[in-house]
Amino acid sequence: MGKITGFLEFDRKVEAYAPVEKRVKNYKEFTIPLKEKELKDQGARCMDCGIPFCHSGCPLGNLIPDFNDAVYRGKWEKAANILHSTNNFPEFTGRLCPAPCEEACVLGINEDPVSIENIEKNIVETAFKKGWITASPPETRTGKKVAVVGSGPAGLAAAQQLNRAGHLVTVFERDEKPGGLLRYGIPDFKMEKQVIDRRLKVLEEEGIVFKCGVHVGQDITADILKTDFDAIVLSGGATVRRNLPIDGSDLNGVVQAMDFLAQNNRRVDGIEDLGKEIMATDKNVIVIGGGDTGSDCIGTSFRHGAKSVSNFEIMPMASTERPEDQPWPFWPMRLRTSSSHKEGAERFFSISTKHFVGDKNGNLKGLVTAEVEWIKVPGQRPQLKEIEGSEKEWKCDLVLLALGFTGSEMTIAEQLGLETDLRTNIKASEQDYMTNVPGVFAAGDQRRGQSLIVWAISEGREAAYHVDTYLMGESALPLKGEGDLPRI
Repeated sequence: MGKITGFLEFDRKVEAYAPVEKRVKNYKEFTIPLKEKELKDQGARCMDCGIPFCHSGCPLGNLIPDFNDAVYRGKWEKAANILHSTNNFPEFTGRLCPAPCEEACVLGINEDPVSIENIEKNIVETAFKKGWITASPPETRTGKKVAVVGSGPAGLAAAQQLNRAGHLVTVFERDEKPGGLLRYGIPDFKMEKQVIDRRLKVLEEEGIVFKCGVHVGQDITADILKTDFDAIVLSGGATVRRNLPIDGSDLNGVVQAMDFLAQNNRRVDGIEDLGKEIMATDKNVIVIGGGDTGSDCIGTSFRHGAKSVSNFEIMPMASTERPEDQPWPFWPMRLRTSSSHKEGAERFFSISTKHFVGDKNGNLKGLVTAEVEWIKVPGQRPQLKEIEGSEKEWKCDLVLLALGFTGSEMTIAEQLGLETDLRTNIKASEQDYMTNVPGVFAAGDQRRGQSLIVWAISEGREAAYHVDTYLMGESALPLKGEGDLPRI
């Protein structure tokens, strides 16, 4: 619980950022770590709240007061063991999670919450620096073989848990390297890819086999997987992107955000054959969509040397305060300003794009918008209304569509005869994560739809428990919040 009076003595403090003019010149992470004494003080702020609601806010059920207390007392190895007992990859969540645990922090009712995410990141980074994180292969093998399709956070978590149970795990990934959207969606300035690679090295040393460049459903059929493996875990993610079906959407210069981000990550990785290059250099860029993907497009555009970057969002501008209808400890829809926004983007809210404008050669040269308002009707969803006379034309050379995802690709589901919902998510109950086909399980975004990294890791762990139970009749793997055996 930290220091009894710590929350009265110390203010919240998190990592600072390198200056904008310096950080936009490269793709390196740019946070400035706190000193150890400062981190201990932050751990000390964890109060004796009685019921740690941060547990309910965290999809993994992380034992947050326990590792906060260990940090406060300088017991970093103990903190790392506690953290890894519920979270396979705190180096990912410690950088990329929106921290629902902090919104549920009891201290956050009337003060700044405990800086849980930053503490988590520093615990795992200390553990890697000290050499405490090493491979821990299972002592015995069951002889059962499991195929994990997709190497994002859900697939990696499922693979590590199943490997710990003694099964022979093979991970199939259609891209050239493992990591999924962690590698090809998240820009390096938010997480450098050596962070993924050092963890993959541990997983490989533990006995997990990775087969990359293999598109399941095309390069290898579902029938082969069912024949060669005793169980299959589908964790391929939600990859079907939302489009903007308006006039001009086929113009050169109207680009899906993930095409832009994935290409740039490959460029940073030194890959030369990128196909048709998508660059924001010296262009007026408009990013449509106000979520994390849109923010990533903004930061990447500035690093390309964009002339200007604007961000459109159809929703009204949220308050920085917690809305009355979203009380603590629930996740509030606040106005969130990312480090990329702070690099110079101009943000526009309650704005709808009506059509794109092209030149005679089919290249984008602008777009037309209208201001909108949301009409609330009791008992109904809010209705969108265009404000008459608010049309405006904007000059732009590149539009990036960051509108989210609607579901997963259907090839493997069709080959296996799996049931899906209206958004093409694979149907699999949280009771056992099994699909309608025995031995075939689904986890992460491919099951629940577009969600958070922390939810993907949670689902991968939960699915692994049920796969192990299916194969062996019972499982010693932990469920959410139970905590695993020390792994470092």
